[in-house]
Order: sequence, then structure tokens, then C-alpha cells
Amino acid sequence: MTLSTTDLLRELEPVVETNLNRHLATAKEWFPHEYVPWSQGTDFDGVLGGQAWAEEQSTLSDVARTSLIVNLLTEDNLPSYHHEIATLFGRDGAWGTWVHRWTAEEGRHGIAIRDYLLTTRAVDPIALERARMVHMGTGFENAYLDDTALHGIAYVSFQELATRVSHRNTGRISDDPICDQLLARVAADENLHMIFYRNLLGAAFELAPDLAMRAVTDVVRTFQMPGHTIENFGRKSVQIAMAGIYDLRIHHDEVVVPVLRNLKVLETAGLSADGEKARDELVEFLAELDRQATRFSERRDKLNAKKSAKTT
Repeated sequence: MTLSTTDLLRELEPVVETNLNRHLATAKEWFPHEYVPWSQGTDFDGVLGGQAWAEEQSTLSDVARTSLIVNLLTEDNLPSYHHEIATLFGRDGAWGTWVHRWTAEEGRHGIAIRDYLLTTRAVDPIALERARMVHMGTGFENAYLDDTALHGIAYVSFQELATRVSHRNTGRISDDPICDQLLARVAADENLHMIFYRNLLGAAFELAPDLAMRAVTDVVRTFQMPGHTIENFGRKSVQIAMAGIYDLRIHHDEVVVPVLRNLKVLETAGLSADGEKARDELVEFLAELDRQATRFSERRDKLNAKKSAKTT
């Protein structure tokens, strides 16, 4: 079955409405200001004549600070994300209602994380603002503009889960219960967003299994985090991976495989030759991803063992 993007969006509209209503009934209202320790805040230098930031003021480790900055800068690009999904899904009907609701909920994340970081003096505010300007100046562009809307739905199904895992693990390694609590709250939002998109992807497999299989395969094989355009992202992502916040093993075991398993993608029936080819490519890639994840984990374990031996 071949569906145009317009046909697909129209066919999925009832599913969007059902899941929008489920989301609105499930999502809990929360307020960013309640998660920020305002009593720790003091004025910075500048027009208010406060104290300049110094690294020793931060109680966070280098890697926790790096991960929080990456997560925040990723959230900061919300205007570009909104433009992309609004262009892809439209602003009318249930699709439009979801797009605006999703944007409003995502907006809280950047507000809360930035307020926490500045109030606790966890990061250099000048460097953070300069990084925001550079990153937002780059913007974000859907990597699958030339493909069906299914590629977009498939991407966010994995991306929302990846973002949830990244936030949750960053909170855990922060050694700050306030940070951990905040990022757990943010991660809960991301999980609900993932469920919404995953349910749409499941419906797409029922409507057009061949197209859905191709979309999932393409996305899994080329997946990049939405913050990959952040300056020095490669170096930062290695640091984050070495700390076990988000690495290939986590990506395989806690993001890709759970989505595929939940939707029973590898058991999809009724595929044509093209669909079967896409599934074979997916299976082959998963095996290679698993091998790469194992190699990375082994190398990291060896490096950590050497570091530990040097300090004893």
C-alpha cells in the first residue's frame, strides 16, 4: 500500500486524537519554579555588580556539567523543532493541538534546567549563553525531509526515549538530589511523549507495514541525537559515553530494542519483498550495533581498570 504524506496524516488523525486525549488525561501539571533551589542564588557580575562565576563554585563533576549543558542546549533549540514538526504534521485538528501541546511541555524543560544551573552556579553563565547563541544559530533540520512523514514519526519515537534516558542518567550521576529530582520530572514528560509517538508508529505499521519498516530501518541506521549540531558535540558525547550516561550499549539495550520489541517490528506480517528487505537490513544493523556496543564497553572497562590501578 502506497500512501502519500497527506493520506497518511489523514489516516492517522483518529489515532492522534485518541492518544492526545490519553496524554492529556495522564500528564501531570508541574511548575519549573518548584524544582529550583532559589535560596542558593546570588547576583552575578555585570549590571547588578554581583560575584563573577568561578569553576570552584560548581558542585557538579565535569561530566555532569557537560551532560547538563548538552541536554539544555538541545532543549533550547525548541523553536526549530516546533517549526519542523508543525511543518510535517500541520497545525489543524488533532495534529495541530498535539504539536502545540508538545511544544508547551518541552518549553518547561529548558526553563527548569537553566534556572537550576544558574541558581546553583553550576555552569559559566557567559559560556552557556554564547553556546546557546551558536547552537540556535545553527538551527535544526529534519534529516528525512525528502522521505515520508513516517520517517519523522519513527525518529521521534526513538529520540524521545533517548532523551528520557539521557536526562534520567544525568540526574543520577549528578550527586545532587535536587538535580536528580528535576531531571526525573523532565524524563517523565519525555516518556509520555515517546509513548504518544510510539503508538502512532504502531498504527502506521498496521496501515502501511512496508513503508513503516523502511522508515524504522532508515532511522535506526542513521540515528543522531537532536543536539548533534552543538559545538564540539563529538568530544562532549565521548565524555558522556565514557561516564556511562549515554553510550552505544545504552542506545541498543534501552532505546532501540525496547521500541522495536514493544511494536513487534521484527515479527511484522504481510510485508512485501521491499518490506522484507528493509527488515533484513534492520536485523543486520542491530547485530553490528550490538557488536560495536560490546567493543566500546570492553575498551572503556580496560581504560577504567588502568586508571584505577594507577590510583591505588
